[in-house]
Amino acid sequence: MKPMDRVQATLRVKRYSLRTEKTYCYWIRFFIRFQGIGLHAAMTGAEVR
Repeated sequence: MKPMDRVQATLRVKRYSLRTEKTYCYWIRFFIRFQGIGLHAAMTGAEVR
């Protein structure tokens, strides 16, 4: 399962609204593009914060 599919599945289990799900996914994708593709896998929790 792809990471974004896992995010969407988690948001649906927690019963977030569709609009919230779309917004969260947008910002996650934006952050990944901002950091550079492939670099997000090597980031630590402190770097993400």
